[in-house]
Amino acid sequence: MKFRIGLGYDVHQFADGRKLILGGLEIPYDRGLKGHSDADVLLHAIADAFLGAASLGDIGTHFPDTDPRFKDADSSVLLQQVIKLIASEGYEVGNVDATIVAEEPKMSPHIPSMRERISELLECEPGDVSIKATTHEKMGAIGRLEGIAVHSVVLIKRM
Repeated sequence: MKFRIGLGYDVHQFADGRKLILGGLEIPYDRGLKGHSDADVLLHAIADAFLGAASLGDIGTHFPDTDPRFKDADSSVLLQQVIKLIASEGYEVGNVDATIVAEEPKMSPHIPSMRERISELLECEPGDVSIKATTHEKMGAIGRLEGIAVHSVVLIKRM
């Protein structure tokens, strides 16, 4: 079997008047994230990691924010399209490990549901999806509650 590893990173600013969508779920909070699509920073970082693992560029290449077709796009659908792309290259999901970096809202109550939703999108077992959260210890833009960042690593394997 041939294995490949991909690294993803994304960050979005908070924005008033938007829903907070993370991991394909609406998370209760007084602000959402700014973006051309639904701004699901978690799914964007995971998608970028898969694209990188398969040497297929990045999410902006496939779903540019200059394309009106992707205005308010559901990132769950975009991630499913990415998985189809890696499958067309002969790869399948191995596993996902992601870390959400945010001061607020508290992520731990939502992580089990995020893992379940992401495993559905990836058509893998929930045990193949690890989601963790940490704060930025009140340092920098994330620490000042300006937004949320996500780091993600994935493994893909030749089918």
